[in-house]
Amino acid sequence: MRFSVTFGAVGPGRDPRGLAELARMAEDCGWDAVFLEDYLVYQGDASQPTYDPWICLAAMATATSAITLGTTVTPVPRRHPWKLAAEAVALDHLSGGRLVLGVGIGDPNDPWGEPAAPRVLAEKLDESLEIISALWTGQPVYFHGKHYRLDGAQLTARPLQQPRIPIWVGGNLLFPAVRRRISRWDGSCAYKGTPAAPQKLTPDDVRLLLRERGAEPGGFDVKVSGGDAAAFAAAGATWWGRWIAPGPRSEAEAILRAGPPHLS
Repeated sequence: MRFSVTFGAVGPGRDPRGLAELARMAEDCGWDAVFLEDYLVYQGDASQPTYDPWICLAAMATATSAITLGTTVTPVPRRHPWKLAAEAVALDHLSGGRLVLGVGIGDPNDPWGEPAAPRVLAEKLDESLEIISALWTGQPVYFHGKHYRLDGAQLTARPLQQPRIPIWVGGNLLFPAVRRRISRWDGSCAYKGTPAAPQKLTPDDVRLLLRERGAEPGGFDVKVSGGDAAAFAAAGATWWGRWIAPGPRSEAEAILRAGPPHLS
């Protein structure tokens, strides 16, 4: 099992320079990854400055050499899939092949772009992932979907990671459609329940997810947060993560210096 921390790019000390310093500290203190939440305005709260997570990840990539970096998660329907594909390739090269792309549908009430029902956002996410994966091959892409159309579009830069940059799917595990989406890609960073009624993810949830996926050992990642890391590892989870809430930099540094949990 590997261990990660997740930050929001929001508030004092969580700008690109500050997050680069925290990422370097995480690497020095034995953590295996740093992930960023992807917001334009952090959780809709305009009282503190929110910084673009992709610019922050670029700064973090140049400040580190070994840890995995990524988003958990990027609300893909908010983006043009071809633009996201190109940015991910550039960041994969900048980091030396250390990027993970965490994806989700985003918030149906997101004010950025056209409001859409969750079903529509899910359709756009699924089409986008097909397009992104195809563009990463470097070959011309022909795609005629409900929401997107490409006629020979091509990205000439390919990711360092092959067959592709890992795509981890987020979302609510209580929805079968989310589990089906997870089964088509490279990992899960899903949660359970809703913000209004959260539920704790359990080792049994991990076992069920792996059974549904039919994953070969080592061929699929499951990231969980909180709980007993050892029990999750025994169930087949490959990543254990800790979310570090926005707040004083000293609190974040104390968590990083304490290092990841020890499996007993």
